[in-house]
Amino acid sequence: MSKAEPLVLIVSGPSGSGKSTLVQKILELPGTMLSVSCTTRPPRKTESDGKWYNFVSEAEFQRMVEQGEFLEYAQVFGKNWYGTPRKSLDDALALKRDLVLEIDVQGALQTKQKLPGAVAVFVMPPSRADLEHRIRARGQDSEDEIRRRLERARQEMLNYSSYDFAIVNDDLERAGREVQAIALGSRCRVARMEDRIRDILNSFGG
Repeated sequence: MSKAEPLVLIVSGPSGSGKSTLVQKILELPGTMLSVSCTTRPPRKTESDGKWYNFVSEAEFQRMVEQGEFLEYAQVFGKNWYGTPRKSLDDALALKRDLVLEIDVQGALQTKQKLPGAVAVFVMPPSRADLEHRIRARGQDSEDEIRRRLERARQEMLNYSSYDFAIVNDDLERAGREVQAIALGSRCRVARMEDRIRDILNSFGG
């Protein structure tokens, strides 16, 4: 991997697994930045444009697809579209920061194909019952929607072997430490350190 490429950290997992909270833990580390996704869904009351998402029309989203502006994109639950702009990679490179992507499993698999050096972290709930409790506690979904989300979670977890790391989010403090350790450790991989290692070796006379 070239030292010019930013470290890309992918965080994904079932809806309700606590991805956003763990992404915030990574973003507490110096030298990190969030990739702001585009979506066609309407913003929730607590959301503002440009913080976690850029909210765009379907027509604008399709234009971006046709122009090849997305690193990955997918339609979620057969309704709204989500995509990661390629521009995020350019921004991370210019700012010399690690890029953090919070994306669904479809998007994570697409991104790993295009960026094999990306580090993918899968966030899992401790059990089906726990995930169902979290989804119900949000009070946003009908019974049919809850069933769909739980079945989708089961299907998504079958892809666990495509990831580099897995975190069971049953203790937020521990899970937060784990995801930060993954981020810090990934910075020290030999493939990323190679240019610096060569410089050090050269200081010894080759």
